[in-house]
Amino acid sequence: MKYLLSLIILASSVSCRSGTTLQEDEIYSRHLQRKVKLTVINTPIPSDRSKLNLLLLNDGQEVSRLRVKEVVDSLFSNGKIQPLVVVAIHAGNRLQEYGVAGKPDYAGRGGKAGYYEAFINNELYPFLKKKTGTRKFRNVAFAGASLGGLSAFDFSWNHPEKINKVGVFSGSFWWRDKDTTDSTYSDEKNRIMYAKLKNSRKHPKLQFWFYVGRNEETSDRDHDGLIDVIDDTKDIINLLKQKNPYSQIIYKEVKDAGHDWPYWSAVFPDFLIWAFGK
Repeated sequence: MKYLLSLIILASSVSCRSGTTLQEDEIYSRHLQRKVKLTVINTPIPSDRSKLNLLLLNDGQEVSRLRVKEVVDSLFSNGKIQPLVVVAIHAGNRLQEYGVAGKPDYAGRGGKAGYYEAFINNELYPFLKKKTGTRKFRNVAFAGASLGGLSAFDFSWNHPEKINKVGVFSGSFWWRDKDTTDSTYSDEKNRIMYAKLKNSRKHPKLQFWFYVGRNEETSDRDHDGLIDVIDDTKDIINLLKQKNPYSQIIYKEVKDAGHDWPYWSAVFPDFLIWAFGK
């Protein structure tokens, strides 16, 4: 992480005449027992660090396909978003490290999700605050796509003291602890995140932004004419409204959109303006 500090200092010193910058870096995680690669993208840093915003982004290895730097630079240059640091976390074994902390799925996937949560909470987040010299970010959002979206949602639900906005692009809310081929499978009981929310006593004051594409899949478990990614996301939204009817929840559904980075990139500007707009 030695380059991150120099990056931010440089950005601060030339903020009036420089644009968005990108730096590759890494940090060793004792929780994950590996080096975690990071792509750090930031607009010019304001002298008043209380105006600085932070976006944590899963699947950081895909920043070029999501067009993060280009989108951030364009929005900031046009006065659409506030000063922002994006820390894109490159995935390791995403089928093990992403998921719902403490609750692997029926195939044993997501077994290291708790360690990933500990890495974000105990190692990465404190480090970023220290290196940016920011006592408290103005807004902190965590976003991800597909399984990375489920991971971002789960962490944010568990740590609303650190995260106040969540972005989920085509979230894997189908994640379940029993296969649908099992005769005892139930959407109510066996979708892991749904069951967690339903049984939770917490009512975190989070803001949520959800996206789904109508052509992401063909699966339709309940044969209601809606693909599962839409049903699963809407079920999560309905639970959130019950938990905290005053939470801001944005739902965006796009016709003819599939389950891939170009489709998520197309709506990424909308998410950034919602999360960090002026």
